Amino acid sequence: MSSNFLGICVGNSSTQLGTFVEGELVESATVANNDRIAFGSNLDAAAVVLRGKPSLAAVLATVEPHVSSWAEKEVLRRLHIKVSRVEDDLPIPIGRQLDPEAIVGEDRLLTAAAAYSVLKQACVIVDAGTATTVDFVDGGGTYHGGAIGPGARLMLESLHDGTAQLPKVTWQPPLEPIGHNTVEAIRSGVFHALRGMVRELAEHYAEIAGSYPVVVATGGDAEFLFKGFDLVERIVPDLALLGIAATVQASVEGESKFG
Repeated sequence: MSSNFLGICVGNSSTQLGTFVEGELVESATVANNDRIAFGSNLDAAAVVLRGKPSLAAVLATVEPHVSSWAEKEVLRRLHIKVSRVEDDLPIPIGRQLDPEAIVGEDRLLTAAAAYSVLKQACVIVDAGTATTVDFVDGGGTYHGGAIGPGARLMLESLHDGTAQLPKVTWQPPLEPIGHNTVEAIRSGVFHALRGMVRELAEHYAEIAGSYPVVVATGGDAEFLFKGFDLVERIVPDLALLGIAATVQASVEGESKFG
């Protein structure tokens, strides 16, 4: 497996693309899943960066099979390079302690692998996107799963759709904890509900771990929710892409060891 590659992580509503040269992320972008023009433009930009590099490849992770099927075809059409699938072709290098029937999104496993590969200690990974996940990796590098809750926009939509009078509200952090009008009250409720969920779960995970784990946040809403939040030690927007890099690196080391 080459260390010059294009990493693609297809989420529920958006897709991250990362261009890696010699294993280092040199360019990244996030596009909406329905924005095929932006996706194609970023493929073209990646092709320029990777042109002339040896042994090119693309590595695709997904939680949305319909989008990823189209994305794979577009990579083949524009870049003419092999597309490897995370888990099918390249196993994510993270131990797992889950129920036998559990099916975990590749994005959750990738962010866990990326965080542990750097920290090498127990950690909590918060992914704030369409859904909000709060996952736990123990000190030995085993992923235990975690919790899944709604993301900020889903909460805002459900309040509007499920009530008679609450307005449709655009997502942004509240001005202050006490909302002095309906819109600000809704924003405050959503903002602090998500922060409170993360704090509550992190405290429970700490009890299980026997010490307080490092809390790392990623996802499109991570900056909005956790900037300046004392609980979150690091905000890493490209954590899933870095998980793809860790997966590729593990494959390269495996080929070197057994090849």
